[in-house]
Amino acid sequence: MDIMLDNKKAAMIAEPLALPCGVTIKNRFYKSAMNEALAGRDCAPTEEHVRLYRTWAQGGAGVLVTGNVMVDHTQLGEPGNVAVEDERDLPMLRRWAAAGTENGAHCWMQINHPGRQSPITVNQHPLAPSAGRIEGDYGRFFADPTELTREQIQDIIRRFANTARIAKKAGFTGVEIHAAHGYLINQFLSPLDNHRDDEYGGRLENRARFLFDVFDAVREAVGPKFPIAVKLNSSDVPIAVKVNEQSGAPGGFNEEESIWVMKQLEARGVDVIDVSGGTYSKPVIQTNDGAAEDRRRGVYFTDFARRVKGELRVPIALTGGFRNAADMEHALGEGITQMIGIARPLALVPDLPNRVIRDGWRESVDLPRISTGVKPLDKAFGGILVISWFELQMHRIARGKQPNPRIGGMRALLFALKQHGPAALTPRRRKGRQ
Repeated sequence: MDIMLDNKKAAMIAEPLALPCGVTIKNRFYKSAMNEALAGRDCAPTEEHVRLYRTWAQGGAGVLVTGNVMVDHTQLGEPGNVAVEDERDLPMLRRWAAAGTENGAHCWMQINHPGRQSPITVNQHPLAPSAGRIEGDYGRFFADPTELTREQIQDIIRRFANTARIAKKAGFTGVEIHAAHGYLINQFLSPLDNHRDDEYGGRLENRARFLFDVFDAVREAVGPKFPIAVKLNSSDVPIAVKVNEQSGAPGGFNEEESIWVMKQLEARGVDVIDVSGGTYSKPVIQTNDGAAEDRRRGVYFTDFARRVKGELRVPIALTGGFRNAADMEHALGEGITQMIGIARPLALVPDLPNRVIRDGWRESVDLPRISTGVKPLDKAFGGILVISWFELQMHRIARGKQPNPRIGGMRALLFALKQHGPAALTPRRRKGRQ
C-alpha cells in the first residue's frame, strides 16, 4: 500500500499541468528565477544566456523562469541584468527563447522594475512609491530614491506591458511579473515602503492597485491564451526570522493581505502564483550555511501554502527548500503546491528534473557552506556571498563548463566586488539610520 502511494506521488512530479489560460506544462518542475548576471553594460542578452537555458531545458524542467528582465535600462535591479524596452535585441531574444523552449520546456520571462532596490553602482537615482532608504545589512548598496509621480507610474505600467509584448514576439512562452522580494511592486504593496496618500497608497485596495494595473496591461498586451505568473510575497519577512507565522514584518505586507491579493489575481485570470517572501532588508537567504540552513528550515513557506490550499484554485508554485524527491512528492501529494519551485540546486545539478523523473533519483542536493575562510568577511557579506557564488556556477554552465561545488567563498567575494564595486566593502549602516 505504501509502495503504491509512493509510486503515485512520484508520478505526480511527471504529470502535466493545465493552466487557466489553456496551456499545458509537461511536468511540475518550475525553475524559479535567479539573476544570471550575464548581460553587459548594454543590458542585452548574450550567447551565454542561450547556452545556460539550453542546458536547463535539456535538463527536463517543465517551466524555466528567467532572471530579472528589467523594463527600463536606467533602473536595474542587479549588475548584469537584461533590460528590454524596445526591439533592438530581438534576434538574440529569439535565440534565448528558442534555447529555453527546447525539449518541450516552457521559458517564461520574469519582468520587473526594482524601484528603490536599484544598486548605487548601476543607478544613483532610483525611483520608488515613496522616499526612504533600504534598511538592514544591504542598505549600503542603494541610494536614496525619488517618489514617483502619477505620470511616471503610468509610464512604468506601459513599460511592463511593452516588455511582455516583446517577450511574446521573441518566442518566450509566458511571463512572470515580479511582485516580491522588495522590488517596486512589492514596495507599493507594503505600508512600510508606501506612504502615498493618493489612489496608489493607504488601504490595501489602493496599495495593490499598481500590481493590478500592471497585470491588466500585460494581459491586454499578450492576450488571453498566454501564461502570466505573478511572484508574490507571503509576507515581507522570510520564515527564518518570523516570530509569528501570520505576522510578517511589523506594519508590513502580511499573510492576510497576500491571500486577498492572490484572490484578486485569480479573479483577473492569473495562471500561476509563485509564492515567496522577504525583501533586501529581510532577505530569504539568511546565512551562508548551505545544507545546514536547509535542514533547519525545510521547504520554505509550507505553513502559508497550507493556509492558501483551500482558498484558491489557481496553480501555486512553492519555491525554496526542495532538495530531494521525497519532499517534492510530499508537497504535491498533500496538495499544498502544484509546481515544485527549484532555483539554487539547478545551478549545481542542471539536469535534476531528468534525474528525478527519468532515473528515479532519490538523493538530496546538499548545498555547500560558502565561506571565505575569514569569519568577519563571512559575517559581513552573508547572503551576498551566497548569491555571488551561485552566479559563478551559472557562469560556468553558460560557458560550457560543469558546475564546481569546490569553488571557494573568496572567489565569490571577488565576483561580488567586480559586480558591486567598492560599495561592497563600505561599513554597514547603523540600525535605524534614515
